[in-house]
Amino acid sequence: MTQVEKNAFTMAGNSITDITTYFIGSVLSGGGGGPNGAGGTATQWADMVDNFQNYALQTRLGIPLIYGADAVHGHNNVYGATLFPHNIGLGAMHDPTLITQVEQVTRDEVLGTGVRWTFAPCVCTPQDIRWGRTYEGYSEVPSDNATDGSAAIVGFQGSNGALGPTNILATAKHFIGDGHTTWGTGSPYLNEGDDQISEQQLDAIDLPPYQSAVSNKVGSVMISYSSWNGLKDHANQYLITTKLKGTGTDSYGTPNLGFQGFVVSDWQAIDQISSDYNYDVRTAINAGIDMVMVPDKYKTFISTLDTEIKAGNIPMSRIDDAVTRILTAKFAAGLFTQPYTDRSYTPNVGSAAHRAVARQAERESLVLLKNNGVLPLSKTGSYTLVVGGDHADNLGYQLGGWSISWQGGSGTTTVGTTLWQAIQQAGLSSSVKLNFVGTRTKGNYRGDVGIVAVGETPYAEGNGDTSTLALSSTDTSEVSDVCSRVTKCIVFLFSGRPMIINTQLNQSSAFVAGWIGSTEGEGITDVLFGDYGFQGKLTYTWPNAVTQEPCNQNNGCTGALFPYGYGITPF
Repeated sequence: MTQVEKNAFTMAGNSITDITTYFIGSVLSGGGGGPNGAGGTATQWADMVDNFQNYALQTRLGIPLIYGADAVHGHNNVYGATLFPHNIGLGAMHDPTLITQVEQVTRDEVLGTGVRWTFAPCVCTPQDIRWGRTYEGYSEVPSDNATDGSAAIVGFQGSNGALGPTNILATAKHFIGDGHTTWGTGSPYLNEGDDQISEQQLDAIDLPPYQSAVSNKVGSVMISYSSWNGLKDHANQYLITTKLKGTGTDSYGTPNLGFQGFVVSDWQAIDQISSDYNYDVRTAINAGIDMVMVPDKYKTFISTLDTEIKAGNIPMSRIDDAVTRILTAKFAAGLFTQPYTDRSYTPNVGSAAHRAVARQAERESLVLLKNNGVLPLSKTGSYTLVVGGDHADNLGYQLGGWSISWQGGSGTTTVGTTLWQAIQQAGLSSSVKLNFVGTRTKGNYRGDVGIVAVGETPYAEGNGDTSTLALSSTDTSEVSDVCSRVTKCIVFLFSGRPMIINTQLNQSSAFVAGWIGSTEGEGITDVLFGDYGFQGKLTYTWPNAVTQEPCNQNNGCTGALFPYGYGITPF
């Protein structure tokens, strides 16, 4: 029932032999939790995971541990792995079959590192794009998240929840209501906030993706940091034991989900229940949490849980239920018969075949918002193409958060192709003159066509909460600089959500919403130069002003800049 972050074994005098001593059931890598800090190759990961497993198998019953990681857009903590658009981009594809294929690739790359459990998919239904985790949701519409989340689960676990040693355990997260919190109740604004909504609203907007996930036999469900009308979800027995695990219906006639898998807490989340740790432990376990992502003070957690059981504050029936659920998942995953890494998968991490799938996902995710006769660009015409902007040749910026490190980074953080590199590799004739100005956009240059790539700098979770949805002053200057020096100007936006772009939209001849997450910049040039047409359609309402937020399909917001479902196709 105890999940430990792998770095905790070498902190504060702890030892990796604690896995054997304390019968640890699960180990995880947090964001950036590679073998030796952020990154690490697939082989290094496999060696690390197998080493942990070796200690687990030395216990009296030889119960294998299950290793978890946040493989949320590909196996994103691993250097050289294939990274896909974040869920907001996958949602814009409106192609659940391709989502399954994307997660089959991710599954194979995860297997190649010995990890058997991903904390994905996020099936939240974000209602306010000022939330820093908006990009983790496929859509503002519940039915989209139900469809896309289930497609992802099939990719990870196999059809009908098959599991086994050639699949990985999926996690529907975060149960329930993350992305539906009220402004000002979170940290700082929305993240980990309070859902001040009725059960009818919860049932209508937040529950459907979980209904679909459970019907597709998702192996685990992670609880949300959020609260529901003042009570932390991690402490809410009604939500976890009655609504998620129970049968029958709620008072509005909505069926409870009858979930048969196991429930895991989020990172150190039970500590937020109160200032009394004993109270936190017994409340969380009695609420229905089966495994606790501790993540570091595992000795304290184990001794506290033991104390609460012996005091009669947690019934053994609750412990037996939790352990049964966890063991059932481990047996189903094939860990008892094949506990170690299947090294036949390891060489394929980041392979050309895998990257081809990511390239397709990238091009299908792009949404064309405006096109005044400039796209597609010719590969053979005679013109000067100016390329600039701080996102044009910065792989870390292109990837966003949850990429090698938790918050993401800048520069060449892993193996991938930037937009500028892709343009150079696009097979343009010598009559197309390229001028890369990068971030030096105020120079003395002119061009027939400009591509200026701007966007959000990487962030994850609460660090992405924003009150403005505004482009940076650097980005606004770069757009103005490039667009004023060329005849036709294409603005390409890398972001984790719609932004306030009215000025830049007016300055552009064409405007592309490009999202974040993919290592495959050639997916962008595939459509810019007309090898493929644009296919993406918005799954979020694009506001005209930040004062419209929350503005979505579910609250009757009008006057948006672009409605849900908008996208020019093919050009």
